[in-house]
Amino acid sequence: MRRLGSARGGAGRVPGRRLLAALLGAALATATPAAAHTRSLSYSAWELEPDGARVQVRVSQLDLSRLGLAFAEPAAGVDPIGLYLQAHLHLSAAGEACTAQAPHALEAPEGWAVRSWRFRCPAPGPYAVESEVLLDAAPGHLHFARLRTGEGRIVDRVLSESEPRWEWPQPGPDAARSSRAKTSLAGYLALGIEHILTGWDHLAFVAALLLLAGTFGEVVALVSAFTVAHSLTLALATLGLVHPEAAAVEALIGFSIALVAAENAWILGSRGRAIPVAVAAGLAALALLPGGSVPRVGLAGLAVFSLCHFGLLRRAREPARLRVAVAFAFGLVHGFGFAGVLAELELPTARLALALFGFNAGVELGQLAVVACLWPLLRALARGAGARAHALVAEAASAAICGLGLFWFLTRLR
Repeated sequence: MRRLGSARGGAGRVPGRRLLAALLGAALATATPAAAHTRSLSYSAWELEPDGARVQVRVSQLDLSRLGLAFAEPAAGVDPIGLYLQAHLHLSAAGEACTAQAPHALEAPEGWAVRSWRFRCPAPGPYAVESEVLLDAAPGHLHFARLRTGEGRIVDRVLSESEPRWEWPQPGPDAARSSRAKTSLAGYLALGIEHILTGWDHLAFVAALLLLAGTFGEVVALVSAFTVAHSLTLALATLGLVHPEAAAVEALIGFSIALVAAENAWILGSRGRAIPVAVAAGLAALALLPGGSVPRVGLAGLAVFSLCHFGLLRRAREPARLRVAVAFAFGLVHGFGFAGVLAELELPTARLALALFGFNAGVELGQLAVVACLWPLLRALARGAGARAHALVAEAASAAICGLGLFWFLTRLR
């Protein structure tokens, strides 16, 4: 940390300020609100019938906006959303495709679209469902499929681009147990890994933390604090003990990214009042606007928090310790964001503990893999190119990450 601080004078005179501004603008221009780690999800519930199956599909209007179908209503006998879902969700029985009947719209929660239809199959099972829903617009999309068997058992599977097909279990207790074993720990472990590796806002936050980590001990402290915090809130929210507002959580995740990246630039720069005052003034201005997912008192609290944090950093002999505290504080927010995935699954109570453990373990494995790749590269750059080049790269990367964080914060706030 101090090595980077001592290099800021040389880096500050390099004509890189215009480059940093360009990177910030590029980040704002190319970012998309759907890059969040809890956004691209859809769900289907299946029930077997004597001659086929009935399905109910739920997809978010935000995801439908990628396809130009957001809030599209059936008209003149044509249902654009229903037709799209039918064309991308297939059922087969005994190796032959089942025929889909006309879809109909059901009452949906705010921000969602729900369609239901029946499949007629030429022969009874074995059945297989295949999902291509939203993979053309969002390759990282996850589809949660749940089946209620004729015996009343419930089994589920996470479908993705890498594993889009699910062969339903044959009737009988042995097959049901086999399916549950296959989709329990291993399935949720894979879900956690895939979730973190496609969660660009979470990865941006981790990258911002690592940019100024000068020693392996600092990396361990930062990652540990962040892990403990988001594991705690993930458990609390998934178990239903805490019910945060999802929109506010998503906005705060964006703010956490922007603040840590701005903190990097402040530490590398002159450590003056410009950045703290700009952050507080911007939050105060947002608090004056009507509406928003984060209430005015919350925005005012963020402004006070930001000023106090920068003030403590200015007086701290070891800024790394304060950054660990911030990693823990914002880790609590990110954990609520992770919880949205498991909460939407509406798992039975008996399966929650295993799902929670597997999902969280997958998140941690994916996170550690990213850290293991990124931090050695940063250390190699510092050793090979020197502190001045390292500081310039850290400043440029922080500017780009700050732009992304601001974009996510502002687009999720309104």
